[in-house]
Parts: sequence; C-alpha cells; structure tokens
Amino acid sequence: MPGPSPGLCRALLGLWAVLGLGLFGLSAVAQEPFWADLQPRVALVERGGSLWLNCSTNCPRPERGGLETSLRRNGTQRGLRWLARQLVDIREPETQPVCFFRCARRTLQARGLIRTFQRPDRVELVPLPAWQPVGENFTLSCRVPGAGPRGSLTLTLLRGAQELIRRSFAGEPPRARGAVLTATVLARREDHGANFSCRAELDLRPHGLGLFSNSSAPRELRTFALSPDPPRLAAPRLLEVGSERPVSCTLDELFPASEAGVYLALGDRMLSPDITLEGDALVATATATANAEQEGARQLVCNVTLGGESRETRENVTVYSFPAPVLTLSEPSTPEGKVVTVTCAAGAGALVTLDGIPAVVPGQPAQLQLNATEDDDKRSFFCDAILEVDGETLSKNKSAELRVLYAPRLDDSECPRSWTWPEGPEQTLRCEARGNPAPSVHCERPDSGAVLALGLLGPVTRALAGTYRCTAVNVQGEAVKEVTLTVEYAPSLDSMGCPEHITWLEGTEVSLSCVAHGVPPPSVSCVRPGEAGVVEGLLHVVREHAGTYRCEATNAQGSVAKNVAVTVEYGPSFEELSCPSNWTWVEGSGQLFSCEVDGKPEPSVECIGSEGTSEGMLLPLASPDSSPRVPSSASELAPGIYICNATNRHGSMVKTVARHRKWMSPPAQVTRRGWKGPRLQGWPAPPGVARPHKCAAPGRACPGLSGCACPEKMRVPTVAWPPTCMARTHGRSPWAWNTGRWWPSWPPRPPGACGQAGTSH
Repeated sequence: MPGPSPGLCRALLGLWAVLGLGLFGLSAVAQEPFWADLQPRVALVERGGSLWLNCSTNCPRPERGGLETSLRRNGTQRGLRWLARQLVDIREPETQPVCFFRCARRTLQARGLIRTFQRPDRVELVPLPAWQPVGENFTLSCRVPGAGPRGSLTLTLLRGAQELIRRSFAGEPPRARGAVLTATVLARREDHGANFSCRAELDLRPHGLGLFSNSSAPRELRTFALSPDPPRLAAPRLLEVGSERPVSCTLDELFPASEAGVYLALGDRMLSPDITLEGDALVATATATANAEQEGARQLVCNVTLGGESRETRENVTVYSFPAPVLTLSEPSTPEGKVVTVTCAAGAGALVTLDGIPAVVPGQPAQLQLNATEDDDKRSFFCDAILEVDGETLSKNKSAELRVLYAPRLDDSECPRSWTWPEGPEQTLRCEARGNPAPSVHCERPDSGAVLALGLLGPVTRALAGTYRCTAVNVQGEAVKEVTLTVEYAPSLDSMGCPEHITWLEGTEVSLSCVAHGVPPPSVSCVRPGEAGVVEGLLHVVREHAGTYRCEATNAQGSVAKNVAVTVEYGPSFEELSCPSNWTWVEGSGQLFSCEVDGKPEPSVECIGSEGTSEGMLLPLASPDSSPRVPSSASELAPGIYICNATNRHGSMVKTVARHRKWMSPPAQVTRRGWKGPRLQGWPAPPGVARPHKCAAPGRACPGLSGCACPEKMRVPTVAWPPTCMARTHGRSPWAWNTGRWWPSWPPRPPGACGQAGTSH
C-alpha cells in the first residue's frame, strides 16, 4: 500500500496540533463547546483526481465518528479524535462531504465543499462552408465541451493571429461546464485562404492553480466572387473539316480566378484549353478541329465553375468541307516554242476561275493553252475556287509556275560592264546570268588567267582591278561578256613622289610638285604655313623660298597631308663686316684674322699671301666656334696682301685682304692696389671695369711712343676688375687692346685649377 500523500501529512500535522492544544488545556476543554472540523473545507480538484480529507474533533472521548460522501474512497486512517480518508476519481462538479463525531450524546458535524475543474482539452471550431461568397455573412461557432467551471472560461475567435471576438463567462453557476461562442462574420476577398481558429482559456490562478489554454485546429476559409454575366465566347461561325481554328472563352470579375474550372467543348468533343489569368479575368484558349463526321451545325460550349456556381455560354458553329482546287500543267518544264496546257478543277458545287477566266458552270474545270517563250519562264498561273456556305462566300486558290528552258543571257542589270568599289570594305562580287537551267558564270583575266571569286564576301584590294572575261554556260548554250573592275583608294604621298626634303639652287626655276598615288587620281596642293596662297607654277628660286611647306592630296576616298622641307643653296659671298679688306694686327695681342663667308652649304675659306714677305704663306683664321689660336712666331703673321678664296659645291669667290702690323707699349700695370704708370692709357676700360678717365683717342692705339694724353695717375680700385683665374704674371694686365676691342692676353684656367695665389683682378 502506498504511503500517505503530502496532503494527508499536512492533515495529520494539523490533527496533532489540535490534540496537543486539547491536552494542554483539559480544564479549559471541559468548559468550551465541542466541535468537529473538516480539512480542507473547500477544495478544487481536477476532474478524475483524488483528495485526502481530514476529519477531527476536540471532544476528549468521542463515541464514534465518520466521513459521509458519495465519492469513492481508497483508504482510511484513524486516531482517537481524527479520521483521514482519501477520495479518488472525483468527477462530480460539486459535492459536500460531512465530517461527524458523537460526543456527550450530541452529534458534532463539519461540512466541506469539493468542486472539480476540467481543462479545455477539446476545443472545436464548427466546419466552415466549402466556399463562401464574398460580401455575405457566415457563422463562426466554437465549442468547448466539459471544460469548467464555466465561470473561469474565456473563449476567443481568431482570424490568423487577429482576435475577432473574445468572451468571458464570469458569473456563470459553479456547476456549469462547457461553453459555446458563436459570431457572424462578413466574408471578404482578403479572407480567402485565411485560417480561423478558437482559443479557450481556463483561468484558475485565483484558486492557486495556473492558466490552462488550448486552441482548436485552424480551418481555412475559401471565399469567391463570380460575375452574374455569362462568359464571352469568341469562335468562328464556320469551321472547315480538317482545319484548326482558335477559340477563346473570357470571363471577368472572377475571384479567385486560379480556382475556377473551365469546360470547353465542340459538340460532344471536349477541347483542352490553355488558361491565362489577367487579374480577375480568366481567358481560356483552345484549338478547335472538326472531322467529316461532325459536318453540319454544332454547338461550342464554354462553362466556368467556381465555388459551386457556374456560368455558361453556347455558340453555333457550322462544320463544312471545301477541298482546295487542283491546278495542273501538261509540261511544268518545257523548252522554248512548245505548247503547254493549263487546267484548273475543284470539287462539286465550287466555281473555278483560271487567270481570271471562269468555268462555264460550277463543278466544271477551266483550261488555257500557250506557246512557251523566254518571257513565260517562271510565269505563275492562278486557279481560284468559290463555294457558298451558310450564307457566306468562301474562296480557295492554287498557283503553279511554268519553267521554260533557254540559253544564258548576261544583262547589264545583273552583270554590269564596269564595277567601281572602294578599297578595304568587304564586297560580294556578283555577275549573274539569266537562263534555265541556271547557268554557271566564270570570270577570268585574259592576260593572266586570274579568276574572280563570284558570290563570295571578301575584302576589296587593288590587285582585283582589271578587265575580266565572264562566261555563262548551261545545257542550252553560253554567253560571253567583258567587265572592268576599278578599285578606288585614298591618296598616298611616298618619298619617291613627294620627298620629305627638297633642295633648290638659288637663281634657278623650279616647281614645288608632289606626286600622289590614288584612284581616282588625287589633286595635290602645297601651301606655306602663314600664307594664304597655294604654291603653283614655276618659281624663280630665292633664299626666301626656304622653309617648310604642307602638301595635301585629295580624292573621293579621302586625303593625306605631308610636310616638305625646302632648302635653298647658294654660292659663297663675302661681306665687309664679317671679312674686312684691311686688317691691322697689333703685335703681341695673339689675335687671329676672322673671315666669315655666307653660303650654303657652308663654304671653306683659305687665305694665302700673294706678295712681299707674305707670299705663299697661309693666313691662320679664327674659327667662329673655337678659341683664337696664338701663332707660334711673329713670322706667321707677316704683313702683306692675302688672297682669300671661299668655296662650296655651287662655286667659289675671291677677296683681297691687306694685313698691317703695329706695335704698342705695354699698358698700365695693374696690381692688387690699382693702376700704375702714367703712359698709354688711351683704351677703353677692360671688360667689367669702369673707365678711370676720359682718355684721348678712345678705341685706337696711341701713336708713337709718347702715348695718349691721359692724366699722369689714374687709380681704380682692384675690386672693379672681374675675378679671373689666370696664369698670373705680376704687374701685367690680363687684357690686351686690338682691333677696336679688348682681348684676353692669356687663356683662363678652369676655376678649380688654381688656388688663392692664382686669382687675379
């Protein structure tokens, strides 16, 4: 037997506490009234559960006692003044057990209250309609059987997670069990596919228990809207046996269109439509075909069903048979000059027409004959048939082509005598010949045998240019034709026809001509930058013609430009300023004779003595781009007459130069303290030094030995002299006067080649 439950233990502890108090105050008990007690007085037990009840009294010696109840008992425990009993499988909504004891000839009683609760294990939502029309009300009903007490129940109807209605049953009798909640809801389009459910909550928290909740299985609502108008049926009124014609059935204001069912049939033959949805519109398309068994009047039916409702449309269709006419040629392919018969026929009831000429009566054929010529090749013949069906006139036609065999013809339209194409882009060379059968065409050069690739796409090159012999051949004969191919290309200026550098000789007559290559022949014009006119015709060459010219060649395919540098050459010429006729050389200056000659190319100059002591002597010349050379001895610069000869490839020129020599006294000595000496101060101040005084005869050597009329003492601070690193000689000026200007009297050294002792002012 299992041990007592925790509830029983709590009841026994209370009982012993009561007995202890009774023993502690026996004297007081005798004076107080006796009572019976039942614990717990009020209990809430889950339906089918169990409960321990403790019945006790303060009577010292009760005669007997017990617990009266209609509930099932599982076990009893007794003491002198108490009784504990377990009640099991409690199912009554409410029961009142009675605890009693017999004490001093009186019956002591204590009445308790036991109530049961049942969780909402079953929450049922009444099934919804299979389809609910949009805009109409439907009922939501939720049942929770047996759950209670009802006063602690709350039911909620939900659309998805949204609460529609919530109701609490507070105030209901304690014995009430189960609950029902009903609501009326307006069906909407957005309710289609929505889940509806019911949630039940049993709140026993005020009784020391928890909150028990449960929900029903969701039920999906399907709403629909169906237009009261019938579908629109588009179908042919006439349907030919063996033909296929499209039919379509359209219904608007349909929701949800994807749930609609479509039935489309022609007579007793059901069609297989393709359904297309466009918003709330449904379009069903199918292909209707008919066989000979269905010939006659038939009905085309379209039925659209949604939500248990349907809309239907019927159209009449006439099925007929109308075979195409038959067109025959006695000789579909014939040589020139042969007679050909053409016949057009159709089925019964049809009236035929051959090339606009009708038959005599319906059902009879139409015929014509012709003598075939070249012009009849590829001639088409047309056969038309007319049939009346159900008030409508139907027509069918057939065509045939006659082929006439003839020898090749090379027309200018299909094979031109001359072709002109630009170089570069791809072209298809075509030379096509008429003839039946189709002739083969072959084009080649008579001279080299080169073949022209006809009908192939390829780049056009200059090598294709030339005259070709084209021959067209078939079984009926051949035709021959000569064609010329011209390839045009943009101008080019090469170094042979238009060199980059041109040399002219002064005084000659020339023309500035550039030869350009190109097809068509390009025009060439040359201009000088900065000048507006074009250089044309013969030019009498002068030195001013030298410079850069821009030559441009242009034709229909483009243009090209090139710069041409023109050089004008001329013979030597002497100028007095650059090569003086009289030259006085001052002894000791170390200066060479400078004779610069104008000419192109640059002339070579040589001066040779012609008489006196200088005869046969070569006069050293100063190079314009090098330092003067000091002669090795005075005899090299002997005075006299020199003949200077300037020569280049365009000629030579001679000039006589008289050379004179003079002596001069040493110039004033220069020291670090300034000028020394009173004599020969007739020259301008050396470079970088201010003139110390206005001397007589400036720019010339002082005549004689007395020198110039200058002050006896002229001092200039040495800081006025430019610092120069030279081979220093004490007391000697670093400058010498000659030919009207100052010259260095000895060559300077590099700045780093001398120390502080070699620096002189």
